[in-house]
Amino acid sequence: MILPASRTSAEAHLYMDLRPCACGEARFDRQSAVVALEDGDLASRYSGPCPACGRAREFTFRLPAEPTLAAGALRPAAAPSGGFHYGAAEPSQLLDPGEWLWAADAYARSVPAGRATVEAGQRAQATLLRAVAALDEVLKFVPPGAETVPASAFTSERGRDLRRRDPGRFRRDRLAAVRDAYTGMLPPVG
Repeated sequence: MILPASRTSAEAHLYMDLRPCACGEARFDRQSAVVALEDGDLASRYSGPCPACGRAREFTFRLPAEPTLAAGALRPAAAPSGGFHYGAAEPSQLLDPGEWLWAADAYARSVPAGRATVEAGQRAQATLLRAVAALDEVLKFVPPGAETVPASAFTSERGRDLRRRDPGRFRRDRLAAVRDAYTGMLPPVG
């Protein structure tokens, strides 16, 4: 069995969040461990019981041969927002572009319009940075010189459904415009 590769723990956690238990519960208290695979490579194993039904949940992801910046680390030079990231320059092997766009939309929708406290502003910033990073992941699927994400990149039901409903959302120019809008919504730091 070929294990899916996870570039960062943030990517692995999002993948698990998008794959709920059979009972429908998405979250579970995850214990993690680094394990050696039979071929000598390393993997991260996340396991724990579903809080709703008690069913055991487990996900194992092959780790990259070369370490990426720690999950959630800031990339000062790579993102204009100084933002959070999910992986290196290559497209994700775990999530397809539709799942990344779905996640970006969900993050952006969860940001409240007003931020009465510093803490609320910090939470809004962290959430919007995740939305921007998810859009960056979608853009990685647009081949050099192309204007849109190819249909062959969509491997999940959620991703294919989102593309089928609005294929124009996967054009490079629209993705960049939405990314710029989310970046512009980032509250000032400090």
